[in-house]
Amino acid sequence: MDDHEEGERPDPAGDLCHLFADEQPGRTLSVELPQGSLVWPDPDYLERVPARPAFWLSDEPVTGELWSRLRADHPRSGLWPLLLDDSAQPWWAGQVAPESAAEIDNYSASAFMYEVWSDMLDPLRTGPDYDLGDLSPFEGLCPGLAAPGRVMYDPDALADACARALDGGGTPLGLVAASRGADSLAVMGWQGALNHNKWTAPLAAVVRSWEERFGARIVRLGFNTMDLSVAAPPVTTRHALHVAAEHWTFCPDNVYQGPGTLEDYAEVIRGRTVWSFWWD
Repeated sequence: MDDHEEGERPDPAGDLCHLFADEQPGRTLSVELPQGSLVWPDPDYLERVPARPAFWLSDEPVTGELWSRLRADHPRSGLWPLLLDDSAQPWWAGQVAPESAAEIDNYSASAFMYEVWSDMLDPLRTGPDYDLGDLSPFEGLCPGLAAPGRVMYDPDALADACARALDGGGTPLGLVAASRGADSLAVMGWQGALNHNKWTAPLAAVVRSWEERFGARIVRLGFNTMDLSVAAPPVTTRHALHVAAEHWTFCPDNVYQGPGTLEDYAEVIRGRTVWSFWWD
């Protein structure tokens, strides 16, 4: 039998104030949480002593409906919800490396895109996996950021629908003290794209830009995966090609281990209201 009777179990929301730098104890949630606990970064993995826990993690899977209620409560709570996969790594193992949300301000989506495009096509790196023909019609010339999409759906309502579709009946919940969804990537210290980019803050800067230009909302994270709802997706082939170029610099594996070329990948994402990424 458990040490605590059901009615005596501690309030799972009681320690959430420790996720914030100011640790104000007056913060409350209007949504009842399942049982869970704070996740501290592993000091050996982080190579320093963490100042505070990285995020809160539910003990059991949750529904997309709970995600939706917590997303609606975010403006008041300051906690962004994430559906997380059920793998022990990195969540329960604390294999995360939190960065300050302020660090994201040091990066721009445009500069990141140009830098990665240049690095990926460096003659010292270019090989069979980096055929310029695969990047047609841009090839060696980075096109820069795509124009904003036309909003087709309410971004928050679409994110809620996406969460309900993605919960799969086996998805734990994470809560991150972040002022917007994009920032949760850096604040919680997600390392899923480590083989592509050492730091998460630049990727968060890109997702910030997608929030603004495409009505994107980050809904689910895995060990090396990410799912975003997209309320203003590209709907023309030309626009989708431009967005595909951004996706290539953000997650090359989506193209090279997927359709293979930007032109084929553009057709995959044209009109799609969910963007899914996977890093090898």
